[in-house]
Amino acid sequence: MSKILIAMSGGVDSSVTAAMMVDAGHDVIGITMRLGAPDTIEVEPERPNCCSLEGIEDARRVATQLGIPFYGVNYEDIFREQIIDYFVEEYLAGRTPSPCMVCNRELKFGKLLALADTLECDFIATGHYARIERHPETGRALLRKALNPEKDQSYFLAALTQEQLRRAMMPLGEYTKAQVRDLARKYQLRTAEKDESQELCFVADTNYRRFLQDRVPERIAGGDIVDKDGNVLGKHQGVPFYTVGQRRGLGIAAGKP
Repeated sequence: MSKILIAMSGGVDSSVTAAMMVDAGHDVIGITMRLGAPDTIEVEPERPNCCSLEGIEDARRVATQLGIPFYGVNYEDIFREQIIDYFVEEYLAGRTPSPCMVCNRELKFGKLLALADTLECDFIATGHYARIERHPETGRALLRKALNPEKDQSYFLAALTQEQLRRAMMPLGEYTKAQVRDLARKYQLRTAEKDESQELCFVADTNYRRFLQDRVPERIAGGDIVDKDGNVLGKHQGVPFYTVGQRRGLGIAAGKP
C-alpha cells in the first residue's frame, strides 16, 4: 500500500476520496489549504465555499471520523498574489483569465506535492472529476475526461505538469455525482448531503464585473465605442468587461461585425 496525501476541502467529493483511500488500505493523511482570506473572497450565503472556516472544520471532522492525521496550511498571501492579482491584471489587459487552471497547477497540485514530499508521501489524491492513465509505450501520464461528462473537470487540470499527473490520483473520475453521494452515505460521512461549492471560489455568483469594480475602481473607466473611421457607435462601461470579437451586449445595432 502507498502513503497518500489527500487534499480535503470539506466537501463531499474530497471526503469520499479520503474514505476510498482509507478503505483501500492506504496510509492516508488529510490536508486543507486555507486559500481565500475574508477580504479577498466573495461568498454566496446559501452556497458553501471551499476556503471557508466551515469547510476547514468539516474536513477536520471527516478526517477524525476516518481516523487519519489532518493538517491545515495557510496560503492566503500566495493565493492573493498568484491567483487574485493575476485574475484582475488579465482582465485589465483585455485578456480572459483562467484562475482555476493556474490555482490547480501552482497551489492545489504544486504546493500539495511539495507538502507530500515533506510528509514523505508517495502520491497525492483529490476529489476532481477526471482520470489519469499511462501511455502504454512512453509511460507518460495522460489526463482523460471523467466518465460523467456533466461533472468533468479535466479542462481545469489541463495545465498540470507531468510530475504532478504522475503522482496524482483522482478516483472520482469513474463515478457520477449521485454515485459519490451514495458512497458518502455508505461511509456515513457528515458531508454526504452538503451542497456543492461555487465554481469560481472567490467571486460570488460569478459576477466578475462587480468584483473588479470593487477592487480596482480607479482602473476601470467607460468611454466611446468607435469604428475604424472614428465614428462613435456607442458607449462602453470599461475595456476589461469586453472580449475581442464580442458583438452581443454592446448595445449597438450593426449590419456587420
